[in-house]
Amino acid sequence: MTIETQAEKFELSHAALLESVLFVASGPVSTSRLAKTLEISIGAVETLLYDLAETYAERGLRLQWTGSAVQLTTAPEASDAVERFLGLEVTARISQAALEVLAMVAYMQPITRPQIDQIRGVNSDGALRTLLSKGLLEENGRLDTPGRPILYGTTPQFLQHFGLGSLAELPPLGNEDAETE
Repeated sequence: MTIETQAEKFELSHAALLESVLFVASGPVSTSRLAKTLEISIGAVETLLYDLAETYAERGLRLQWTGSAVQLTTAPEASDAVERFLGLEVTARISQAALEVLAMVAYMQPITRPQIDQIRGVNSDGALRTLLSKGLLEENGRLDTPGRPILYGTTPQFLQHFGLGSLAELPPLGNEDAETE
């Protein structure tokens, strides 16, 4: 058997190539970029991604979606083992105030600090600073009003931290149940 014949025999599938590209990507990659890289249609890439997601469902990896971009991540259930392996300190718990602010941003984004303060009834500067420093929130522009307040939104790290594939996986708000009764 010649080397050329051996190479043809071991040609990787599109799924394997997609997995390789996601493995080396430093962050989320758009489906259009993946399609261009693999020289296949966006629809074919999306089908391959959904197949990979099903394969990973019972393993230690996950696909994390951010809009039309996707990233290969470790399963949230593996976080303790991964942190031990990497020698990371146990991450500090998020305060109740920061959790309130984080929930408001997650459900109402983009949202400004004055809007958060008005709903909470207290100043949220400290909680916002903490969440920004942990990479769970980011600035998403400015509102076109006097003072041009900063608009805040969640990050891909927020999704990963809470084991979510997308914001659509957030649980429904509690008051929605009361409205249906």
